[in-house]
Amino acid sequence: MSRPPHENVATVLVDPAVLGELEVALMHLDLRVWPMATAPICVDGPRAAVQYRRRTLVAKRGAWDDAEHWTPVWVSFGASWREGAEPLPWSAHAALWDELARWSGHVHYRKWLTGVPPLEVPVGVDGAGTGPRARRRA
Repeated sequence: MSRPPHENVATVLVDPAVLGELEVALMHLDLRVWPMATAPICVDGPRAAVQYRRRTLVAKRGAWDDAEHWTPVWVSFGASWREGAEPLPWSAHAALWDELARWSGHVHYRKWLTGVPPLEVPVGVDGAGTGPRARRRA
């Protein structure tokens, strides 16, 4: 039996006051932010977001109570981090964790990835978009 297609994402609780800024910072690294409540793969995204936030806050036993109204998001890796079917390189993990560490006090996360159904990036009307040949700026 084969595993259904998936992609690895980090799940992060983000202070809504910095969500836009964080998203732009991550975009520069070819990392994409997908709010759980509006992600195209969620049948009932708002409920999934509330349940995730509640489960996480309870599990942290008060340590993350400041995040009671924060936004749960998935952070996925753009095409420039991928090499065919190979696992994500450690440099991709490092880039993500290093950037999230810069936002200390505005994000809460655990250093691990989970698999979700593929998150498809919309392609522009001109057919341009992020494709397998896109590369990060060094």
